[in-house]
Amino acid sequence: MIASTPPCTTSEVQYQVMWNRLISVVEEQAQALVRTAFSTSVREAGDLSAGVYDAQGHMLAQAVTGTPGHVNAMADAVAHFIRRIGRENFAPGDIYITNDPWEGTGHLHDITIVTPSYYNETFVGFFACTAHIVDIGGRGFGADANSVYEEGLYIPIMKLADRGVVDQTMMRIIRGNVREPDQLVGDIYALASCNEIGHRRLIDMMKEFELADLSGISEFILSNSRRATLERINALTPGMARGEMRTDGYAQPVDLKVQLTIEKDRILCDFAGTSGLDKKGINCPLVYTKAYACYALKCAIAPEIPNNAASLAPFEITAPENTIVNALHPAPVALRHIIGHMVPDAVYAALDQLLPGLVPAEGAGCLCNFQVSLRPRSDAPAPPHARRAEVLTFNSGGSGARTVLAGTLWRCAARPLNPGYRRKHLKFVSTLNSWLLSEVLHTRSPSCVGCREYRSRDRSETGPHRFQ
Repeated sequence: MIASTPPCTTSEVQYQVMWNRLISVVEEQAQALVRTAFSTSVREAGDLSAGVYDAQGHMLAQAVTGTPGHVNAMADAVAHFIRRIGRENFAPGDIYITNDPWEGTGHLHDITIVTPSYYNETFVGFFACTAHIVDIGGRGFGADANSVYEEGLYIPIMKLADRGVVDQTMMRIIRGNVREPDQLVGDIYALASCNEIGHRRLIDMMKEFELADLSGISEFILSNSRRATLERINALTPGMARGEMRTDGYAQPVDLKVQLTIEKDRILCDFAGTSGLDKKGINCPLVYTKAYACYALKCAIAPEIPNNAASLAPFEITAPENTIVNALHPAPVALRHIIGHMVPDAVYAALDQLLPGLVPAEGAGCLCNFQVSLRPRSDAPAPPHARRAEVLTFNSGGSGARTVLAGTLWRCAARPLNPGYRRKHLKFVSTLNSWLLSEVLHTRSPSCVGCREYRSRDRSETGPHRFQ
């Protein structure tokens, strides 16, 4: 009598290999977006995110390439798609889209694409990606709008493609409402294509490891991430501290105030006392505030643990409604990063009191975005080659001193770095330089940089770590 073969079980070693494989899958997804996108914000600055989710909408892995505001905000976005569409209504070949600031990543200039993933006709999960597009119509990328209605075209959560067929009516509406339609439509197709790349690599992995669905690897990733994050939190001394910072506003200064509490199994950040809404478009939806507060805490407390739904869950962020860090519809939010990028420094002002010597001093905080919006002259016949151009560049200032490194006085094109991997990277880091910035302007727009200068004066205080 031949003994029956025992059922094959997946070992923890195999699950760990799969986890690493998923991270490489979404990184390839992100790099595909960088290579195929039309906008300078994506191709040159990496202002994007990419991730894979299980069937319940829990983020399992995110790409290393991307920004904290996109990745951490996108962790919540897929749940909105499931709620709006209904899991039973998804089908193979469907592609969904939105730029809803409150159900996406904070302003209309970010487009999020979500694609359900199927294997052997079984729904197994989602791929999602987000990118900052240079123009979405309206008043343009600025703080001048009085409400979100003036800031550009709004796309609610809806189908971009139905069973593989792109909605051309939607595409015509999009083209008719933006300044550079080819660029935007090209970015949308790039977003959809990078999700398809991720899907293909996922199916290859599932075939290789003989997986019918993602339930096993999902449980392994989420349970281990949660346990590891809670171990880091529970190793800290419980306590409460308050931090605040004042930054320039338009009509009046903006005060960011946070109460940070370390408890068993969680860390709470409450922004009660923060300034109210601003009339200008620098207000920040809570999803974006949450993204950068979690980013700060994750970098300081659990940087080596990969980002996913479980590793972010113990960080709880709250703020009173219609404060500048929890702006409700229809507040203007186009430049929400001006406030959102200041959130980590406010959080660190409190965390430094509980964990002295860990976090960096305040740096430049917010990016300085320089957008070139050009059009052919209308007061006289324009040259035959004249064309409209929309180009966005990203510039960052210096970083604050850390316990083991001096601060820097960089002023150049910047790429944000995701939390994790190395504790010393707690701020935006420079990966591009002014030469590339000038080259991009020359190739993507009819403009010319006539002079490049770097001027600085050391204003740092005397201490063990000075600006260099």
